[in-house]
Amino acid sequence: MDYQETVHYLYQQLPAYQRIGKAAYKADLETTLKLDAYFKHPHLLYKTIHVAGTNGKGSTSHMIASVLQSAGYKVGLYTSPHLYDFRERIRINGEMIPEQEVVDFVKHHKLIMEKLKPSFFEMTAALAFDYFACQQVDIAVIEAGMGGRLDSTNIITPLLSIITNIGLDHTEFLGDTLAKIAEEKAGIIKSGIPVLIGEWNAESAIVFIHKAEENNSSIIFADKVLQVNKTCIKNSKQKFSISAVNPAEFPYPPINIEIDLLGSYQAKNILTVLLAVEILRKYTTLIVSNKSLSKSLSNAAKQTGLWGRWQILQNKPLIVCDTGHNAHGMSYVMKQLKQLSHKNLYIVLGLVSDKDVESILPLLPADAYYFFTKANLPRAMDAQALAEKCKYAGLKGETVTGVYNALQAAKNKAGADDVIFVGGSTFVVAEITPG
Repeated sequence: MDYQETVHYLYQQLPAYQRIGKAAYKADLETTLKLDAYFKHPHLLYKTIHVAGTNGKGSTSHMIASVLQSAGYKVGLYTSPHLYDFRERIRINGEMIPEQEVVDFVKHHKLIMEKLKPSFFEMTAALAFDYFACQQVDIAVIEAGMGGRLDSTNIITPLLSIITNIGLDHTEFLGDTLAKIAEEKAGIIKSGIPVLIGEWNAESAIVFIHKAEENNSSIIFADKVLQVNKTCIKNSKQKFSISAVNPAEFPYPPINIEIDLLGSYQAKNILTVLLAVEILRKYTTLIVSNKSLSKSLSNAAKQTGLWGRWQILQNKPLIVCDTGHNAHGMSYVMKQLKQLSHKNLYIVLGLVSDKDVESILPLLPADAYYFFTKANLPRAMDAQALAEKCKYAGLKGETVTGVYNALQAAKNKAGADDVIFVGGSTFVVAEITPG
């Protein structure tokens, strides 16, 4: 099999949550542990950092990987899902795993996969861990998938555990309250390993504090220690002025930093990244200079291949896309969208069928004109069904078959002073961004 045939085989043989949803979910680590034993525990051969959370974990993982790469380390990066190419999930110093590595992995280990019947995510995690070991990375930044406690990545013992935030998402698997979801995410907290929480929330904070105490792990809430005083966007960079909340308790010198990620929600993630670097400096032998820190964050998306986070695709009309896909994430995206100066606002919208649509609809601007569409995967919500729900909520628009066609329809209506936004689902963004 060549590369395309191999990826097609994997999707056909292994249940993938990205494509089919609930049927691919496994609520245990049994298969993961068997795969790990088969590959002789490759993740023990290098250092790791574990990143979980409802939103922001992808951006946070990419920025931390960029920081460590610029500091001179050979850095593995494992994230999910991918936008265009399966290989985006597995990178070393920003470079995707070669196609031949994927082909050879499946060829050599096909029998164990057919025997154990892992999920797509379980197989991918095993591939990543094995590839990082074979390539002798110094450290790998590992993004958890849906949860934490039962996630296939949760066999590692990291230098640092990070949980970006907690929001209501995947409630059918993780629980229907913030506290229940926090319990699942807190499953990545390991004995004696420091834990960093990105955003304080009273309901989830008590869960994290209790779990950290149980494991004798130090715990820090990033937004209780650092604060963003000022932010602006200039020359395709977002600039932040950051200082300590209480310098007497945490003497962090004021810093001006810029990143090449333009979403306003990155103000949350940048605090987490900066605190992660401080913790690594304090508790590990990793060396990150302030010079490499500034350089790496200024080019993090470019250096690590991160797309779809408040990405500007075109000007006049301004076309922006974002992968925010749940109420917690979309609240930040819609707030930033409403702040854009425009004559008319057009939105290309598609969702997946297992999202809580009712929690998302109130966030959508009522003055926009919508093009309701459906991404090309089984999990995607039918465009007509989405249109009906939105019409009931008072949103006006039309259905268009295919994301690309929906964007073209929006372009045909838009003038130079208008704004077009594309989003609602990672998979909608994947079909229109230039990978």
